[in-house]
Amino acid sequence: MVLTYTADTAAAAWLATSRTPAEQLITFGPSGYEAYARLRYIPDPTSPDQRETDADVPADRELSTPQARRALHVLAEFTTTPDQCFFCVWEGAAGSALSATERHGPMVTVPHRRYVLFTGRLADYIEGRDGPFDGDSAVVPAFVWPADRRWCFTSDVDTHWAGIGADRSAVDTLLSTFGLDVVQAMPSERPPAYR
Repeated sequence: MVLTYTADTAAAAWLATSRTPAEQLITFGPSGYEAYARLRYIPDPTSPDQRETDADVPADRELSTPQARRALHVLAEFTTTPDQCFFCVWEGAAGSALSATERHGPMVTVPHRRYVLFTGRLADYIEGRDGPFDGDSAVVPAFVWPADRRWCFTSDVDTHWAGIGADRSAVDTLLSTFGLDVVQAMPSERPPAYR
């Protein structure tokens, strides 16, 4: 089975109707989780005027897609519904990888962003089996969550990190996973940003 486009956006209504402030929603997901973290694709800036292109990134550091897949592999242990997950892809991120139906069909709309919705098994995304999601440079979904909503993974286009909301044990496991650059976060506080 592969990830499948769905025109039925009802599963994403909890995002679209969330009262979470817009900036917090698109970077950390809905409020209400016990703990939050950031998966840093590249290190945080070391000075206020630093540009992302000047980041001190080790040559062997994985791209964002493999890092996201590794974090989602950890999160898979913290849901009862890993075979029923949802994936929002920002309409501008996938470009020509989306079909005309997907680009022009119903979208999930939150303040300042619109997304195409896919559904499928978490393992299919983690293993990079199809469509705009295959390969190491593939699209990282803007939102990923299981049907039981035990956690929410967000990866906004404007940040150098992904936000994760989950229960404390899931976040603690991410924090202690070797090879993942994960730090605790407070969604109400502004994270470090590149200029």
